[in-house]
Amino acid sequence: MATDYVTFTSALAACSNPEFIDKGKIVHALVFITGMHENLVVGNALVTMYAKSGMMVEAKKVFQMMAKRNEVSWNALIGGLAENDEPNEAVKAFQLMREEGIRTNYITLSNVLGACLTPDDLLKHGMPIHAHVISTGFETNNFVQNSLITMYAKCGDLQSSYYIFDGLTHKNSISWNAIIAANAHHGLGEEVLKLIVKMRSSGIDLDQFSFSEGLAATAKLAILEEGQQLHCLAVKLGFDSDPFVTNAAMDMYGKCAEMDDVLSILPQAASRSRLSWNILISAFSRHGYFQKAIETFHEMLEMGLKPDHVTFVSLLSACNHGGLVDEGLTYYASMSKDFNVQPGIEHCVCIIDLLGRSGRLAEAETFINEMPVPPDDLVWRSLLASCKIHGNLELGKKAAEHLIELDPSDDAAYVLYSNICATTGKWRDAEDIRRQMGSYNIKKKPACSWVKLKNQIGSFGMGDQTHPQTSEIYAKLEELRKMITEAGYVADTSYALQDTDEEQKEHNLWNHSERLALAFGLINTPDGSTIRVFKNLRVCGDCHSVYKFVSGIIGRKIILKDPYRFHHFSGGQCSCLDYW
Repeated sequence: MATDYVTFTSALAACSNPEFIDKGKIVHALVFITGMHENLVVGNALVTMYAKSGMMVEAKKVFQMMAKRNEVSWNALIGGLAENDEPNEAVKAFQLMREEGIRTNYITLSNVLGACLTPDDLLKHGMPIHAHVISTGFETNNFVQNSLITMYAKCGDLQSSYYIFDGLTHKNSISWNAIIAANAHHGLGEEVLKLIVKMRSSGIDLDQFSFSEGLAATAKLAILEEGQQLHCLAVKLGFDSDPFVTNAAMDMYGKCAEMDDVLSILPQAASRSRLSWNILISAFSRHGYFQKAIETFHEMLEMGLKPDHVTFVSLLSACNHGGLVDEGLTYYASMSKDFNVQPGIEHCVCIIDLLGRSGRLAEAETFINEMPVPPDDLVWRSLLASCKIHGNLELGKKAAEHLIELDPSDDAAYVLYSNICATTGKWRDAEDIRRQMGSYNIKKKPACSWVKLKNQIGSFGMGDQTHPQTSEIYAKLEELRKMITEAGYVADTSYALQDTDEEQKEHNLWNHSERLALAFGLINTPDGSTIRVFKNLRVCGDCHSVYKFVSGIIGRKIILKDPYRFHHFSGGQCSCLDYW
């Protein structure tokens, strides 16, 4: 049976994905052999296939070999360049298209607006293109309007996004999703959830995009109850089998410490996408199931899926937090060698942290000097944190100097180095650094811990006396103190970084925000229920010890999330095995 252009375009469309590009190349060869490459429709399908697979060199070659080019050809090229991080090339192609006299349509404009990503892009290209949109009468086109909302948000001008959105006469689901995504881009998770409520109350049905963005917002905010409600609504409306919604729900449950729920909605291995595998590996890593993360990685390989940049970040993070140094170094070496994944800054930070936490600071410094990418603030902050753990004052000073050079107002550089001085008994040096911060008007980010209950959030700073239940909270703390002391707890005052006597240091430790939040949680939750505590800074080592003792004595599970990971306390033990 003879093949025609319809057969080839259908086959090429099916291969428009990085996972199937090898098969797409075979189809391309058949196209060439049959002479079908001269067919304009097939040529356009080839450009689209390579562009959607991230292979812009090949897409450009096909585009340049075409004897005839129409607006579909240009749209495929411009869209591919915009999606594959070549914004300047996308704008140039748009300008060349106009010079050749090819009429632009709403797809052209939507694609080129997607290439504007920064405030500079907005001034140089975005606003002139917006003017072109108005002059050509496309300002009433729904797709173009939504692209404008997205473009202004990505370029940092959320106010203009709202101006366009508010001016729409008829807002459909695409319009609502555009403004929801705009707020998500700016990290405004609470606004995302408010907009979803408004969208429903306006009579517009939520779709897979709305649910995905909403679940992502609840994941970032780590608010389980709202995430559960949104997921239940998605299931009720028939979106439970949608892969985008499923992945977003898995990620939400993982970031809200509900591993059983992650596993309950996990697709079967044979039908699992790479994104699903990545979310699963990340969730295992985040919650201290290091061996499960590694096993999942190898299961992914056995299923024939190739790991990507994100896979290795999660895998190396698991090795890092599990203290699996040799395994982590082996996986890092295999990235480019075996899987053609080039190391990025995130992978390098994992390795520096891996070496530094294990005390191999000299190797960490050598690694930084030989990194394939320039070191940034995360690199030096990671090294500085490891220097604090191991009391390496000299290397810590180097790391702090690099951090301050990158950002003179970085409070973490001063605080971490000051803490190294304090832990090594260099109290005068620590005080000098604090004075230097004061002279530059640099303030330390205050520690804050909170517990979310059904109708309220209990939030606490160090030594907080402002909460309505203050007297009950401190009474509960004193009760806990007596209980765990009788069970063998001894305060580690090295975590009290003030030059005071031992008694005052221990008193200061019991004012830490995570202990106040724990007491609040114990007072306000039913016996036997899980307590969830959140902290904006790394958990104090002595507080970590207190949580272990408390979990064992009162027989309750406590989950503590700090910026680095989840700690699951149960029966006097922590999931991190005291290595974090």
